[in-house]
Amino acid sequence: MAKSHKKNIAENRKARYDFFIEDEYEAGLVLLGTEVKSLRMGRANLKDAYARIKNGEVYVYQLHIGAYPFAYYGNHDPLRPRKLLLHKREIKRLYRKVNEKGHTLVPLRLYFKNGRVKIVIALAKGKRKYDKRVAIRKRDEQRELQRERKRYT
Repeated sequence: MAKSHKKNIAENRKARYDFFIEDEYEAGLVLLGTEVKSLRMGRANLKDAYARIKNGEVYVYQLHIGAYPFAYYGNHDPLRPRKLLLHKREIKRLYRKVNEKGHTLVPLRLYFKNGRVKIVIALAKGKRKYDKRVAIRKRDEQRELQRERKRYT
């Protein structure tokens, strides 16, 4: 079996800080040609992106894919909603979970897998301010431990 090749395009690091990630799903994206070319140049931003289920289909909103600079005409709208390709049973499972209080769909990573653009969306629950403080404290403690280990080795 051939090894799948993955090349990262963009990552939403802030999502792991702002949300508790409960489950992750890999989905394909319906894109235009200029969008794919732009992604190959690394022109994407997941910072404000979110996903919603509408009429039994999942769409990602506010995913910014910059305009392709070499397109003469027919360039795409950078912030247009894009359809995600998921199995029907996955969409049903997500729909049930998202309707629970506090759950949302957050894009985590955008990458190429065997020449196709994939996105990882997470079923997430928002963190409160004190949860974020705990995460910062834990991260700082880990950093201190690493420094101490490095000093004594």
